[in-house]
Amino acid sequence: TISTQFEQFFRIMAFIGWIIGGFSLLVGGFGIANIMFVSVKERTSIIGIQKALGAKSYFILLQFLFEAVFLSLLGGILGLLIIFIFTLISTYAFQFQLVLTLANIVLGITVSIVIGLIAGIVPSYLAARMDPVEAMRSTF
Repeated sequence: TISTQFEQFFRIMAFIGWIIGGFSLLVGGFGIANIMFVSVKERTSIIGIQKALGAKSYFILLQFLFEAVFLSLLGGILGLLIIFIFTLISTYAFQFQLVLTLANIVLGITVSIVIGLIAGIVPSYLAARMDPVEAMRSTF
């Protein structure tokens, strides 16, 4: 019947949406990781100075990990604001009600934080393991 065909169509569309969303998250994660690798590389001498002055490795790790999570969270919040604007446009311009629930907002923020943690762990770990003398000697 028509209703089962519609259900199957919407299931397929939802599946395709999940695949596209997954690839988007993957690309975003690689983008954040790339930014963090560049950030570590640019600040190599600063990391060396910090470590020479007594900064612990976990402090360096947390510093770069915080930066990665902050970038990811900022992107997630910006994405949620764009989605909120589109829900307002669809509701008032097209009389098509889309709802942005609190659960969806929390899910978006949580996924953003997790992506930032995953993308930032390797660059942060590499920054934390740098030898202070070699890092200060670095000229980029």
